[in-house]
Amino acid sequence: MEQHIKITKTSHSKLADIDFDNIPLGKTFTDHMFICEYEDGVWLNPRIEPLELIPTHPAAMALHYGQAIFEGMKATVGENNTPLLFRPEENAKRLNHSAARMGMPAVPEDLFVEAVKQIVGVEKGWIPPQEGSALYLRPFMYADEPFIGMRAATSYKFIVICSPAGPFFTKKIRLYAETEYIRAADGGTGEAKAAGNYAAAILPTEKAKAKGYDQVLWLDANEHKYIQEVGTMNIFFKIDGKFITPNTSGSILKGITRDSAITLLKDKGFEVEERPITIDEVIQYSKEGKLEEAFGTGTAVAIAMVEAIGYNDEVVTLPEANPVSLDMKNTLDEIKAQKREDTHGWIVPVAVEEKVK
Repeated sequence: MEQHIKITKTSHSKLADIDFDNIPLGKTFTDHMFICEYEDGVWLNPRIEPLELIPTHPAAMALHYGQAIFEGMKATVGENNTPLLFRPEENAKRLNHSAARMGMPAVPEDLFVEAVKQIVGVEKGWIPPQEGSALYLRPFMYADEPFIGMRAATSYKFIVICSPAGPFFTKKIRLYAETEYIRAADGGTGEAKAAGNYAAAILPTEKAKAKGYDQVLWLDANEHKYIQEVGTMNIFFKIDGKFITPNTSGSILKGITRDSAITLLKDKGFEVEERPITIDEVIQYSKEGKLEEAFGTGTAVAIAMVEAIGYNDEVVTLPEANPVSLDMKNTLDEIKAQKREDTHGWIVPVAVEEKVK
């Protein structure tokens, strides 16, 4: 079903002031946003309008009870300067999976995809041309009903904002396996992309950074030994020629880049095993010389190669060479720029004609 999205353009664009060679991470936003409201059981008034502050009642339920979820996506530029999206329908499905877990209404998938397409079409000029850069998209939903009480809200906002971004990591990363704090437990919200999951990760991440690491490698809640995921990524280990990644059993986010990486690894002839793996296994494989590579996958980072993993007083140092990780990174980057054939139908071109309704 075609979504009728009204477009109102700004009369004061900030685009001319942007230096795409020097983009502060997460601080620069485009001229417009997509927004619609959920009331009386339906989504109303989908529109693109100039980015501005949103009036919020102090009793908005998201502020008190945490009904807030989000997605992360990127728009790149391909052949003939055409804006491209990567598997947007999977982001729509995952947002609704998160919504279901958090007691929030689903956003129609066609509305989600059309909203993202049209905001990218309007903001095409904001997509950085530099290699490794992209227009980061943040679709999110939150409860805005003013009510103090423990129940699901009855009104919500669904919004998409955009931010030009350079490469997230420009060097290999160091991870710290956390043994005190946890990210998620079975039956919790770990598989949802809920805002509160990330709030709980801030303190342990800052502590890891103080020790010289970039992100936390999360372990399970019960025994603190089974690897789950990294702060903003899923994780892969190449062990004795085979790739192992923790299975998404309910406490691990079902990453879209993770799923894409599994597909590409199999395309390249590698065996990929999705199973529980412990930090002790990783250490032992390293001592035996069988730990060959490790990399993280995520929308923001794409493919991030791992340099070292800290665990208590031990440090596992990964081999300097990362042939498969680097090949995976290049393959994904080239698919997203239409420099390599998209054999899986992941790329969605965006028409730049604005549909003013």
